[in-house]
Amino acid sequence: MRKNIYFVVLICFWGFQNQAQIAIPKNNGFNETELLHHIKTLSSDAFEGRRTGTKGGVKAVNYIVDHFKILQVLPLVPNYTQPFAFSSEGKHFNGTNVLGLIKGTSFPEKYIVITAHHDHEGIKNGQIYNGADDDASGVSALFAFAEFFKNHAPKHSVILAAFDAEELGLEGSKYYLGRPIVPLNQIKVNLNMDMISRSDEKELFVVGTIHNKWLKDLIISNKYSNKIKLLTGHDEGNWEENWTHASDHASFHKKGIPFLYFGVEDHKDYHEPTDDYENIQPEFYKEAVKVIMAVFQKMDALQL
Repeated sequence: MRKNIYFVVLICFWGFQNQAQIAIPKNNGFNETELLHHIKTLSSDAFEGRRTGTKGGVKAVNYIVDHFKILQVLPLVPNYTQPFAFSSEGKHFNGTNVLGLIKGTSFPEKYIVITAHHDHEGIKNGQIYNGADDDASGVSALFAFAEFFKNHAPKHSVILAAFDAEELGLEGSKYYLGRPIVPLNQIKVNLNMDMISRSDEKELFVVGTIHNKWLKDLIISNKYSNKIKLLTGHDEGNWEENWTHASDHASFHKKGIPFLYFGVEDHKDYHEPTDDYENIQPEFYKEAVKVIMAVFQKMDALQL
C-alpha cells in the first residue's frame, strides 16, 4: 500500500449525524465472528506473509478460492483464478488474481467491482510480515460481501476481485484492467478496500469523491455510522497527500472508471512485521465493513 503520510486534506461529514438516518441496515447480513476468523487466519504465520509467488502466496489464493466456493460465489474465470507474470525489482514473478461473480437482478450487464489485495511483504530477514491490516482486512471483507449477497442479491452484477502483487506495483489490477473479462464500459464503479481494520481516531477515509460529483453526493447525503467517522479527502496535493494512486483503485482510475477507496491513515505497524491480528481493532473493523456495505447498498440502488 501507500507510503507514510503525515498531512491530510479532508472534509468531515460527521456533522450530518443528526440530519440523516443511518444507512446501515439492522440486518448486517454477515457473520462478524467469521470476519475476524478470516483476517486472523490470513495474517497468521502459516501464510508466511503472502508474498506474490511464494508458498504462502499460493496458500492465500487457494484459501480465497475455497471460500468463494463455500459462499456460492460464481467463478468469473475458470477456477476463479487469473494467472499472470511480470518482472519487478530485477526479478520474475508469477501472480494470481482471484475473481468471483455475483449476478445482478436488475442490471446484470452493468458491473460494480469490489476489490482488495491478498499479497503482502512475505519474509524479510527471518521475520514474517503478516499484513493483517494490509490487506487481510480487505480480503476478509470480500468474504463478508459474498455472505451478504447470498440473502441480499445486488441489482447490478458484482465482481469480487482479490488482486495479487499490489505491493509490487499494482501489477494484479493492472493485468486485470489490461485484459478485462467484461468490457470496461460495463464496469460502472470500483470499490477498493485496503487497510480498514484499525484507527485510533475511529476514522475511515473514502477517497475518490472529488473526481465524480455523483459519488460525492452519495457520501455526503447520507450518514453511515454513529460509531466511526467516514471522511472524504486525500484526493489532491502532492504524492504524500494524495491517495488517488495509492492502491489498486488507481488502475481503474487510469481507465476512466469511477472509484471509491476505503482506508485508514498509516499506523506504526504499516509495512512492519508487527502488522499482526493482535493489533487490529475488531470493533472498528466490523463497523468499517458495515459502513462500506451501506455505501454499496446506496450505490446499488441507483441505475448506474
